[in-house]
Amino acid sequence: MISLKTEEEIEIQRESSLLVGKTLAEVARHIRPGIKTIELDRIAETFIKDNKAVPGFKGYGGFPGSLCISVNDQVVHGIPGTYELKDGDIVSIDCGVLKNGFYGDSAYTFEVGEVDADIKKLIKTTKESLYLAIEQAVEGNRTGDIGYAIQSYIEPFGYGIVRELVGHGVGRQLHEKPEVPNYGKRGSGVKLKSGMVLAIEPMINLGTRAVKQEADGWTIRTADGKPSAHFEHDVAIRNGKADMLSSFEMIETVLKSKNQ
Repeated sequence: MISLKTEEEIEIQRESSLLVGKTLAEVARHIRPGIKTIELDRIAETFIKDNKAVPGFKGYGGFPGSLCISVNDQVVHGIPGTYELKDGDIVSIDCGVLKNGFYGDSAYTFEVGEVDADIKKLIKTTKESLYLAIEQAVEGNRTGDIGYAIQSYIEPFGYGIVRELVGHGVGRQLHEKPEVPNYGKRGSGVKLKSGMVLAIEPMINLGTRAVKQEADGWTIRTADGKPSAHFEHDVAIRNGKADMLSSFEMIETVLKSKNQ
């Protein structure tokens, strides 16, 4: 069953979604060569709790971290640990929070130091595909329209679109119906209704779309060992215009100040 949120509930959920962006911005301040991914996880957990919320991922299905931290060829669900970020790495950080009964869920792919031009292009293109998808998240469209927007933009670049993992509804539960694939045909899939809230999250690989799961039961990697990028926003379905509940603005303010 698909959950439709009231206006009041959407505003409560917006607070959760914006807190994810604030958390990722706090984490962004500390991303540098030499920092361990577990340290970034601790920073996020402390920040979330200081903001009177609960880490949405910690303990979810047994996941041990507050963040999913996926480096280079890790697509999603990387477990924070002793790995030290290196110059030239890219790192997808996915964060969830639970506040006032509603989840926020958003992800951003960060560059560590100097990153190769072809990988920078992958990151930029993946992020662009997310915003094209969001434009389709309006009442009367279908999930296939969202997937088609991503697929039709990404495939001419020769990148692989992960198919085993998809976006999803989000609200009182972290994962709700409907599923939102990052590929599809226009006019197909579940019809979008005002009050639905979707987490849209393209996962795009530099090489093949094929992925594999690590022995830890969580981490998903590209099958060919090439890098993968991942961005995610929470979006409320409206009549005529998508309503983005999450934001990258605070993250990008931090990144800009670090690069000056």
